Amino acid sequence: MIFADRHEAGEQLAKALVGYGGTDCVVLAIPRGGVIVGEVVARALGAPLDVVVPRKIGAPGNPELGIGAVAPGVRVIDPRMVELLGVTGSYLDREIASEEAEIERRLHVYREGRPGVEVCGRVALVVDDGVATGGTAVAALRWARAQGASRVVLAVPVAPGAVLDRLRHECDDLVVLATPEPFFAVGEWYRVFDQTTDDEVIEALARAAGGG
Repeated sequence: MIFADRHEAGEQLAKALVGYGGTDCVVLAIPRGGVIVGEVVARALGAPLDVVVPRKIGAPGNPELGIGAVAPGVRVIDPRMVELLGVTGSYLDREIASEEAEIERRLHVYREGRPGVEVCGRVALVVDDGVATGGTAVAALRWARAQGASRVVLAVPVAPGAVLDRLRHECDDLVVLATPEPFFAVGEWYRVFDQTTDDEVIEALARAAGGG
């Protein structure tokens, strides 16, 4: 399955999530691209839209190689990678502090001073435009669980089959439209996969909040 763009992916994902329409659910989109998908899903389900902002912890000298991920109050570290690469505790502490500060900055910018949507007691639909390794998705799911969500769902258009077992252990329901193999990157399964800007995220959240 190849998606035309994130809007079409959101439309397809919303159809798969139709059973959650009318329930007390909230769409928690992972920025940036996941917010474009999430806005479509939230509108279709009549649900509020908010963001959950996980951040990858990159390896020393290779920031694209994830050795863990963080979300507000949540830390997911891969001990195997830490040991394999000889990552020090001081490096981890420094990187975690840096990424946690970036999370706070982004939440402030994206929400424009609005409070976050209440998650406690509600069904949390964690939405992204796709999953590659699953690290940041796991952090986002654990954050939603820690907020007291009654049910935690991960919903993405595309993901590699190799990460599904790990993801299933972190949520109550997993909705993935396509699991193509071989899988190299999320973007290869979209005809248009432009980088989403901070402004687009801000505008989407403002629209969902009735401010635009």
